[in-house]
Amino acid sequence: MDSAALRKRLAGVFVPISTPFGGDEEVDYGALRFNLERYAASGVLGHLALGSNGENRSLTEDEKLRVLETIVRHKGAGQVVMAGATYDAQRDTERFLKQAADLGADFGLVLSPGYFRKQMTDEVLYRYFSTLADESPLPLLLYNAPGFCGVTLSPALVGRLAGHPNIAGMKDSASSGIENFLPFESGAFHVLAGSANFFFPAMLGGSIGGTVSLANSFPKIALELFECGARRDEARGVPLQEKVTRVNQAISGSHGVAGVKAAMKLGGFRGGIPRRPLLPLTAEQFESLRATLAAEGLLE
Repeated sequence: MDSAALRKRLAGVFVPISTPFGGDEEVDYGALRFNLERYAASGVLGHLALGSNGENRSLTEDEKLRVLETIVRHKGAGQVVMAGATYDAQRDTERFLKQAADLGADFGLVLSPGYFRKQMTDEVLYRYFSTLADESPLPLLLYNAPGFCGVTLSPALVGRLAGHPNIAGMKDSASSGIENFLPFESGAFHVLAGSANFFFPAMLGGSIGGTVSLANSFPKIALELFECGARRDEARGVPLQEKVTRVNQAISGSHGVAGVKAAMKLGGFRGGIPRRPLLPLTAEQFESLRATLAAEGLLE
């Protein structure tokens, strides 16, 4: 993929799609299709299927593939799909990437193995990611999410991997430190923000897009922040980033996946409930979130 085509496919807002569950905790594919129809008309560039917001680790393998297939089949015209791979065994990751390619995904987003985290040295991870990329039918994105797997990708490691012809970039969801990876931004390797909390400053530093959970419930404000970053509009972007950070803290920062799903309901989407062991918001928490979002002007 040439640099112009790669940029076109990554320069924008991606929704880390939530997997809606009904009251029986079964996947509600009708609700998922409803959400995808709304996202198709929203202006977002694409979707991350099977990420942390999608409760990847709570899905069976058959569910993962059906969710991914549903997202690919019901995305909007021209929208891009990343498929999240969160396995500890490399053989499982290899298998999944081939299945994801067969289903029509555009990129694979690969999380570091975390079960043997003490052994996940730079050399181990370099072999893991580089040999995956050697064989993967999909271009890969590295996923730096120590909050989920306990492993932090080092700048030295990312710098080595950025030169691989089948590694197209990374998503950084760490609470701080994206500035350490932005120097690797190039025509062949793109660093995407993994949180709305630092989306605008990341774009000022050279990032071309992001995958942000806030887009599940309020894609419009995520797109507004992206446009400020693309135009380098600090006069509007700085206060908007402050608002987005407040909102994001009230939703996912305070309540995680359950907060995202509750905010989706308030935003007119179908979030459903989280799958156990996660708890949904209490009625009191839900009303508090409603009041916060109303005060921020996000509810009609």
